[in-house]
Amino acid sequence: MLVDQDECWFSRFVQPQMHAFAAAEKHLRLVQRVPHKGEPDQAIACFGAVCDQTKERFFCFADGQPNSEKSIAFLSNLLAIAKERNQRVLVVIWDRASWHMSKTVTRWVRQHNRRAKQAKHGVRLLTCLLPSKSPWLNPMEPIWLHAKRKVVEPDADLSVKLLKERLCAHFQTNLENATLNVSA
Repeated sequence: MLVDQDECWFSRFVQPQMHAFAAAEKHLRLVQRVPHKGEPDQAIACFGAVCDQTKERFFCFADGQPNSEKSIAFLSNLLAIAKERNQRVLVVIWDRASWHMSKTVTRWVRQHNRRAKQAKHGVRLLTCLLPSKSPWLNPMEPIWLHAKRKVVEPDADLSVKLLKERLCAHFQTNLENATLNVSA
């Protein structure tokens, strides 16, 4: 099973770059909002993958920004899907984000492959890095761009719950299936 994987950070406050048509006297402005002092959960991480053969999309959300532990949790979800489909190898193509190349992730991949080989029926994991500064090679990039534009709130604060609900609606999934369980 071959997947292109990427993650995106959806801020509740930072607005995406957008263009819009409006009457000359009614300028549409996206206001850059500032979080209230001490406000938690300013953003969510969304992990996504596109299966090369079937064009299926897989998504998971986690609070905060992407990191190694969340990447490992998403890889575990993808491995479970590959195992369910009786695949022997999961090939993940991703960018050179620091958490993809971290010692934590590389060690986990090595240990997972060792366990899969010993089990004889496990799914092996092969990760391939895209060249530096080449986002156009990853089919997930335009998906993130459209999602950010779809869920934007031009003139009000967007709660984490509402942001997740809008993303689930956009990706046509439900929140229970798209929540990433991170044990750290």
